[in-house]
Amino acid sequence: MGFFDRNRAALAERGIDATRLPPGQYFTDRFPVLHVGDVPSYDLTAWDLQVGGLVRQPLRLSFDELRALPATEVLTDIHCVTKWSKFDTTWRGVRVRDLLDLAGRDPAATHVVGHAEFGYSANLPLEDVLGDKALVAYEYEGAPLEAEHGFPARLVVPHLYFWKSVKWLRGLELTNGDQPGFWERNGYHNYGDPFREQRYWGD
Repeated sequence: MGFFDRNRAALAERGIDATRLPPGQYFTDRFPVLHVGDVPSYDLTAWDLQVGGLVRQPLRLSFDELRALPATEVLTDIHCVTKWSKFDTTWRGVRVRDLLDLAGRDPAATHVVGHAEFGYSANLPLEDVLGDKALVAYEYEGAPLEAEHGFPARLVVPHLYFWKSVKWLRGLELTNGDQPGFWERNGYHNYGDPFREQRYWGD
């Protein structure tokens, strides 16, 4: 029996439903660190999150203003395109749909682009960030995000491969067309559904 088969079989020993693990994935208790470029550092007094594009009232929120908005806690599984999955992770932050509603999203908007440091971005259909589990998160497992995992805030869209959950988030831009992000322009699937193994171009 190979590694992936042994790993999947071990789910039963933990009482975990094997259907929670997408094809081609293995589960881990670790939270591996993977990213492009250096880990940025921030002066929180100068940091802000912008919400713009096709909105009536663009937002520029300080970290304190973001944390002052109604918060939601989400318990969810996460799945990385590099084949690891982690179950029952807890995130706290502001629902993306609440931020977009606060900015007054234009009905013409069809997609959202998450912008981060160093020019990194990821694209998502608008409908994928309007659900209850799509957050701009600032806490993980009851503590502030660690720098390597996106401090001070990251996008969390857990039903897609986790590269879509942009670390070091600085802005959300509503658009009326698809604008592929960094990895989508460099060989990764444009959508990234882990249960359909949409890892790369052509999947």
